[in-house]
Amino acid sequence: MEQASGGGRRGYNAPCPGQLVREDQTLPSLSRRLAAWVAALRYEDLPEDVLDRAKGLTLHALASAMLGASTAGGRSALRLMQEEDGAGPATVFVEGTKLTKGGAAFVNSEMVYAGGKWDTFRMLTHPGSSIVPAALIAAECEGASGAGYLAGLAAGYEVTVRLASDFIPSVMARGFHASPVFGIFGAAVAAAKIAGYDAEGLHRTLAECVSLASGNIESARSGGARLREGSAVRNAMLAVAMARQGVPAGETVLEGEAGFYHAFTGNNRGRLTYAFEGPETADLESIAEGLGSRWRMLETLYRIYSIAGYNIAHVDVTAGLCAEHGIRAADVERVEAVVNWMETQYPSPAFPDPSRGNVPRPGSTHYYAAYAIVEGGFPLLKTGPSDDDPPEVAALLSRVDIVPSKTQPLFAPTITIHLKDGRSVSREATGREFIWDFEEEARRLRGVVPGLPVPESRFDDLVDACRNLDVLPRADELVALTLR
Repeated sequence: MEQASGGGRRGYNAPCPGQLVREDQTLPSLSRRLAAWVAALRYEDLPEDVLDRAKGLTLHALASAMLGASTAGGRSALRLMQEEDGAGPATVFVEGTKLTKGGAAFVNSEMVYAGGKWDTFRMLTHPGSSIVPAALIAAECEGASGAGYLAGLAAGYEVTVRLASDFIPSVMARGFHASPVFGIFGAAVAAAKIAGYDAEGLHRTLAECVSLASGNIESARSGGARLREGSAVRNAMLAVAMARQGVPAGETVLEGEAGFYHAFTGNNRGRLTYAFEGPETADLESIAEGLGSRWRMLETLYRIYSIAGYNIAHVDVTAGLCAEHGIRAADVERVEAVVNWMETQYPSPAFPDPSRGNVPRPGSTHYYAAYAIVEGGFPLLKTGPSDDDPPEVAALLSRVDIVPSKTQPLFAPTITIHLKDGRSVSREATGREFIWDFEEEARRLRGVVPGLPVPESRFDDLVDACRNLDVLPRADELVALTLR
């Protein structure tokens, strides 16, 4: 694909060459190093496991959007953008409505969010709800192939998770929501890569994302509505457009004294307010280290259940332990689960949500552990407690203890079931229980078919198209397969 500079409009001056002095060494800025890697990345450079994950994450997000299109959130997002933005070149998932790029980006992201089938990186960031909508809009408007889409998607994911990794708890502690704050970068990078931007255009895109990043947690904490990834993706499309127009970019927009990390974490020195585990320090220089050789996007989990991410492992690990030992609910005296401490402090230890505290109640972690014991799992189309829950769940959840620990890995509870006959059995999760290949993703997602607005045969076609994305002449064939 021809490399577009994303610049050159008359009336703007070209930025200076991107070199700055750090500790007596002249190095390109962080945004320029990321941009150079993204610009040089080719489909042929993607390892098989990265390709497999990119296909699975695409399927996951599209299934979620298909579920979310008929929800109140999905419908209201469409009405809002029809009134606000009007018609354009980009297609809305499921409905087929044509909107502006920013309008369709907002609606498609909100549909993914409303469907509840998100991916999860380090508990509080959900890259796919930003990156997949942006990448597919860019693919549609640019006529990109499946291979071109996959390269853009992988680049967007890798930039997002690297920028976010160690800094998520510190961003949340300042009242921002990490998912949209970091999601804008991946969405914009994916779209700009698919559009063929060169390193200069990508650098400008990243710089505009710094100014457009946003997301706050107080509204949801105090009874209001959430504004999250939808706005991030809409702003991402604006960042891509501004870079195309040649808007000059600053050089140290990420790591500078008044840059992104100072604004969103409180300093640009890697001092963290909180850490999930380990020391409360991070190295900004490590963000760009090992690009192309160590793929951090492979740490992204499939949040297969439509429940808070920190609960998903309790379902599968507890159910697996019961199946292994033939345990029934009537056999259980009590349950103890040792978990990462931040899983009990959502959304942040600085601003814990009182409705999600470590108290046994319907919808708490205790509930999901009890439900897994009683039912041997959790339905994919169920979103939380309901009136038809088995009565044994309510009886058992008060006997589940959740023990926070600063040494326990994320999403990796150690579950111990104490039986009435005096025995105890335990299982320690790895935190990778929700990382699997494309075929397992397709198998597990089949549980959502009864809730989709299309026939099962259409879902099968979508699975096949995602499986064979490499050879699709146009990636937007996926969008067509979501239509009612």
